[in-house]
Amino acid sequence: MYAAGFTDTGVARSQNQDSIFVCNKPIGPFPNLFIVADGMGGHNAGDVASAMAVAKFSGYIRGYGASPYILPENYLDLLVSAAQHAGGEIIKLAETEETMRGMGTTLTACVIAGEKIFIAHIGDSRAYSINMFGVKQLTTDHTYVEELLQSGKVSKKEALAHPKRHVLTRVLGIPGTGGMEIDGIVRELGESAAILMCSDGLSNMIDNDTLVRIVNGLGYVENRAGYLVDEANRRGGHDNISVILIDIVR
Repeated sequence: MYAAGFTDTGVARSQNQDSIFVCNKPIGPFPNLFIVADGMGGHNAGDVASAMAVAKFSGYIRGYGASPYILPENYLDLLVSAAQHAGGEIIKLAETEETMRGMGTTLTACVIAGEKIFIAHIGDSRAYSINMFGVKQLTTDHTYVEELLQSGKVSKKEALAHPKRHVLTRVLGIPGTGGMEIDGIVRELGESAAILMCSDGLSNMIDNDTLVRIVNGLGYVENRAGYLVDEANRRGGHDNISVILIDIVR
């Protein structure tokens, strides 16, 4: 398994509020760990929130005292616990520092072990499974419009143009927004050739056909991850862009 990650300010923003973590070797009880966090641009200290989420999450895993006793069937519970810990730490800081009030972040974290992927997820950063035949989104966006779409109140076409399509309904670290309601997801890798994790600065700019073309293209994983960032910027780079690309080697 090979992995590479990049985070970029983009063309339109002056500050990068995204943070990533790429660890393709054992950390705590896990064989690997990958995290994407996107701080809230409309709130105070979004860059602090995303960096803190990554640091507190990875630190919780790295220092987990019961590591020798953790088996793969425990991975999902531990991922969710780490996310809740990180969210609690963000809330504590926001309550004690006036300048940090209202900060929050998305968070998508995963571990790949054997033929399974384990994911903890909140917000609208995404994890995809990709092969030469197409793209499968593994996470569900926690947005107002996604809830309308899931309930059948809007069509996919209407959702793409809805004025509230970027309004989040769950955010890590902001009380009252489902800040501790973390999705725990387990999927078989199946025929996955790669796992792509990204912030909405990528997913809002690049269509699925382009994702498939670049991810399955030639070049080392670092090159293809970089091409994804470059393509999002070429198409406008309206937001911060974060990408983690993981090649599944069997």
